[in-house]
Amino acid sequence: MPALSLSGSGLTLGALRAWIASDAPLELDPAARQRVAASRAVVEKLQRGKRAIYGINTGFGILADTRIAPSQIEQLQENLILSHAVGVGHEAPEEIVRLMLALKINGLALGFSGVTLELVDRLLTFANRRMHPLVYDKGSLGASGDLAPLAHLTLPLLGRGQARWKGKVLSGAEALRKLKLEPLRLRSKEGLAMINGTQFMSSYGVHCLWRMENLLACADVIGAMSLEASRGSATPFDARIHAARPHRGQIQTAENFRTLLTQSQILPSHADCPKVQDPYSLRCIPQVHGAARDAARRVAEVIETEVNSATDNPLVFPEGEILSGGNFHGEPLALALDHLAVAAAELASISERRLYLLLAGDTVGEKKVPRLLIKEGGLNSGAMLLQYTAAALVSENKVLCHPASVDSIPSSLGQEDHVSMGAIAATKLRQVIENAETTLALELLGSAQALDFVHPLAAGTPIEAAHSALRRRVPFMDKDRLLREDIERAIQTVQSGELVAAAEKASAKLHKW
Repeated sequence: MPALSLSGSGLTLGALRAWIASDAPLELDPAARQRVAASRAVVEKLQRGKRAIYGINTGFGILADTRIAPSQIEQLQENLILSHAVGVGHEAPEEIVRLMLALKINGLALGFSGVTLELVDRLLTFANRRMHPLVYDKGSLGASGDLAPLAHLTLPLLGRGQARWKGKVLSGAEALRKLKLEPLRLRSKEGLAMINGTQFMSSYGVHCLWRMENLLACADVIGAMSLEASRGSATPFDARIHAARPHRGQIQTAENFRTLLTQSQILPSHADCPKVQDPYSLRCIPQVHGAARDAARRVAEVIETEVNSATDNPLVFPEGEILSGGNFHGEPLALALDHLAVAAAELASISERRLYLLLAGDTVGEKKVPRLLIKEGGLNSGAMLLQYTAAALVSENKVLCHPASVDSIPSSLGQEDHVSMGAIAATKLRQVIENAETTLALELLGSAQALDFVHPLAAGTPIEAAHSALRRRVPFMDKDRLLREDIERAIQTVQSGELVAAAEKASAKLHKW
């Protein structure tokens, strides 16, 4: 893959995903280099004047009215980073930190931040050499930017803090020695430009949207497998029903199901059974999965706008003005990330209900599928406890989905009197999605087990392909066994994209959102 050129605009989720999956370097677009240099020239000119300019020759936050002497301006910037590096909690995943580096460079590339090219090039070196600063996942209020996480991102550039390289944790000084670099001396405005921004929240948003894209498709594949194993009806997926209520996601979900159920032998086999309607967890899949699709698409629009935005403060404009505003405030992200968490939780909630249905076995017909999906029930408990774990995860998600964005605690002695809590929305979103992936993996174990009892009647060709993908990792359960390893393998089948790939190879591309 050629280098990913960052210009401050046009950066997409797809381009970032391709870059993360490759060894391609980052580079700064030539026009962006010119904008960054011009922006820096404005700062250099204005800092020589007598006017107090926030972020250049003043203190920060509640200290904004404190004037800083010219001889102390560089020390001011380093002090800012040191004092704001107060992150706690767990180390943020390397992929998140890698995204933070790319998104910070892209934000600076717009040329509104007044930084030097030397700073941008230092960030490029860290990204291209895969020297990832240690960033912690708690401490940001998501308002004046992601202050604490971005301060930790900056520390190793100065020879401070820690970085992870080739699986090892290095001191900031060691990191620079590995890269054969001297500690960077921050110039006026640069410390503030580094910590003002929403790159921590945005990086979690990008990461979670990638996982949500796969999760949506997995939910359809697994839901269709459960429909077949339960010998449900395909009527609720008729295109005419969804044309009468034309939400895009609902229409896409129903279309996915019609694709997945292609050439099913099971569906025609029970056309005359006495069941009139299926429970909602089967019948209303297009409405529930579809609403989650629509939510994900809206959040993707917010995230793509954000990663191509200037979220620094103050902003430096080419005509020579420096304006102080609030683009660092994370409210657009906080609301969107909370929304995405609710959507992911609903995919898990309806999945747990389908697993519960499967455990009842056949309620009509030939009694092919035994209760708890196991022969010799009583002696064997079968899949009973899979639903317990799913219920626990769904319940946990209900707590995690309390919106972080409705909270605010004033900071900086009231100067920052309304904050977004978007960083909390971001980190708990990742946990909600992980719980949803696991819940769907548990349903997959149950639906595949039930489908084995329905065989030799075949499900739709794509469903049989997905079933085979799981069976390559997890064998049929003929008696009780330790299920922990089965669960882990099912989770891998879901998270890796292998399940969806198998279904698509047997049919056609499925709608994601």
